[in-house]
Amino acid sequence: MWSGRLLLTGADRRSYLQGVLTNDIEALAPGTGCYAAMLTAQGRMIADMRVLELGDAVLLTLPASVTPAIRDHLERFVFTEDVQVVDISDSRAEIGVCGPQAGDVLARAGLRGNIPAALYGSARVTIAGFEAWLLRSDEAGVPGFDLFVDPGAADAVRNALRVAGAVPVTDQDVETVRIEAGRPRFGVDMDNDTIPLEAGLEDTAISRTKGCYVGQEVIVRVIDRGRGRVARRLVGLTFDPDAAVPPVAAHIMSGGRDVGRVTSAVWSPALSRPIALGYVLRDFVEPGTRVDVGGATAQVTTLPFV
Repeated sequence: MWSGRLLLTGADRRSYLQGVLTNDIEALAPGTGCYAAMLTAQGRMIADMRVLELGDAVLLTLPASVTPAIRDHLERFVFTEDVQVVDISDSRAEIGVCGPQAGDVLARAGLRGNIPAALYGSARVTIAGFEAWLLRSDEAGVPGFDLFVDPGAADAVRNALRVAGAVPVTDQDVETVRIEAGRPRFGVDMDNDTIPLEAGLEDTAISRTKGCYVGQEVIVRVIDRGRGRVARRLVGLTFDPDAAVPPVAAHIMSGGRDVGRVTSAVWSPALSRPIALGYVLRDFVEPGTRVDVGGATAQVTTLPFV
């Protein structure tokens, strides 16, 4: 999910990001982090990202497709602040280690240093003799860690992890677990027309106590005046075991009425049936609501699926 990397240095890095991102960046202490979004003045998403305070810099991990635009956007609004923005996507490789035994595998692979306990916690470590940043993360839908290493060390680190018991996974494996966990992905389930509240990000990406940020007026108006009601919302859809996996962008229908679209879909090994993520109009978000997708009946389901 995260293959773009921006590094911000300078004394004003957190205060600068505080006015740009939706979460409380100034509250971050070294070794901590959070999930956040960047919005337009109309409250629409430009990107989502992880924000990691490393102690002497802030690391942003975000979708590769928007990384150059976000770098330019951040640089454009630096005036007198002491902030430098560098794209390090090519100078740091990212290796994910996920699952209930992830910590044990890291230890057997020769990791030296503290393993962060808190979500988005980070630490400087060594593994297989190479320096790395270690991040506690659950973006794949299961508990785990991400290692950021020099690209020249990536193969050696991967080999050490395999020897320690790690099993390589495919992109499809990662996508399946992500959908089972109900995690929306920018560029797939969220785009530049999405308000974070529509994607269910209010409890993870948005601070209700911080100062002003771009797009805040729209978010506050929907939460406080609209009681969080948005025109559409991302939901889970569960199908019968013998149904086909619906295609992306399939129409979601109810009583002959078009009420939404599928954004992600997969066969779920955990549930032994097709599942999907999709947006439906707010009158159809109640769990248990039955809808039709391509001739197959689906049931609106609370996320995560598993």
